[in-house]
Amino acid sequence: MSIIGAAAVPHPPIILPEIGRGEESKIAATTAAYKEVARRIAELQPETIVITSPHSIMYADYFHISPGESAAGNMAQFRAPQVELAVHYDVEFVSKLTAAAMSEDIPAGTLGERNSSLDHGTMVPLYFLQKAGVDLDKVKFLRSGLSGLTNTAHYKFGQIIAKTAQTLNRRVFFLASGDLAHKLKGSHYGFAEEAPVFDEQVMNNLGGADFLSLLTMNEKLCNRAAECGLRSFWIMAGALDRHSVQAERLSYEGTFGVGYGIVYFNVGEADSTRNFAVQLAKVKRHESEQRKANEDAFVRLARYSLETFVNTHKPATLPDDLPAELMNRRAGAFVSLHKGGNLRGCIGTIMATQDTLAEEILQNAISACSRDPRFDPVTAGELDDLEYSVDVLGEPERIFDVKALDVKRYGVIVENGGRRGLLLPDLEGVDTVEEQIAIAKRKAGIRPDEKVSLWRFEVIRHH
Repeated sequence: MSIIGAAAVPHPPIILPEIGRGEESKIAATTAAYKEVARRIAELQPETIVITSPHSIMYADYFHISPGESAAGNMAQFRAPQVELAVHYDVEFVSKLTAAAMSEDIPAGTLGERNSSLDHGTMVPLYFLQKAGVDLDKVKFLRSGLSGLTNTAHYKFGQIIAKTAQTLNRRVFFLASGDLAHKLKGSHYGFAEEAPVFDEQVMNNLGGADFLSLLTMNEKLCNRAAECGLRSFWIMAGALDRHSVQAERLSYEGTFGVGYGIVYFNVGEADSTRNFAVQLAKVKRHESEQRKANEDAFVRLARYSLETFVNTHKPATLPDDLPAELMNRRAGAFVSLHKGGNLRGCIGTIMATQDTLAEEILQNAISACSRDPRFDPVTAGELDDLEYSVDVLGEPERIFDVKALDVKRYGVIVENGGRRGLLLPDLEGVDTVEEQIAIAKRKAGIRPDEKVSLWRFEVIRHH
């Protein structure tokens, strides 16, 4: 056997009467749909239930699978300690999955456990399963966190989960736990106009079992919506790869400013035509070619430098056909790398350190891919997934009032003694001057309460 069914479900603690204390009545449609999903799972009698949760342990470059034979948790953090649940893990499944993932170059395993307690992204689905009559002492579970890896990696991890289930001849149900946007109207996270757009697209993609569209959603849209469960759904999509799937959209509500959607997937026989991995690879190749076709000389030089260094382990020499603005100017510059919508490296210089701006970019591209202490060095297998930006810095200007700053127009430099931190302007998620200064202080190791000298600067961004 393999995957016998799947569902995308949310995890609002307020849906539990012990926590909602009447407020759960405002999301009655979500409750009814959750009960229906749990009833169907009980009828299917799976041997193992896989739960992917955004609130389990998450690493940027690794899928953490919960280790051990069992785990328990309660809802004390939501003022309901009496809600206690426990599960028994499928130890054999975990072992086989870890080995299979590593053999296919997907970093996954049981190392790095910081807290073994069940998270609420896992406990909310468990609560409904238990109420529906699923015996948590008899069914085995596998709990996995998400990662900062690409959509392709999440999809492949799901494929490996399904293959492992087939190898072990397990009847496995897949529960993808994840809320939708967190910035709908009424949310205490604030409102973003992208949030309802994100929710509509996700529900349409899930409801139509259109996993290719789900995997290729606009990254900026997803980030601005403050989404929660997209990566969980990506893994589930991979687990359903090459299966005939009938999707049922059971409910959607955004009552409390967070999107709650429930979609159930009836899984049939193998269907080789539903191989989204191949289609996704074609889309990613096309996107990479489009990015390269649209690069200007600044970004093209950064990519050339980085790819040469990664492939040969030697720095590139300057090309002969560079424009005068790169060869006749000196300036500080930052090279930033993104992969799958996430920062992958960023190194730069405040002032010119090389004879030309071209050499500045050449050197900083190497540093961005190999010397950023926050990340492992970039590998050859990542090159097609990288997006580049080059920021050329103007002359820093000393300022004496934060009112002279504008997060969209100016970057900021903070200094205290020998400690100096810099933050570029117009960055995703940095909306106020206060946030900008606070982040720059953290980068410099300056405490929030310490006074700093301030400089501002403008940049020309090449992306």
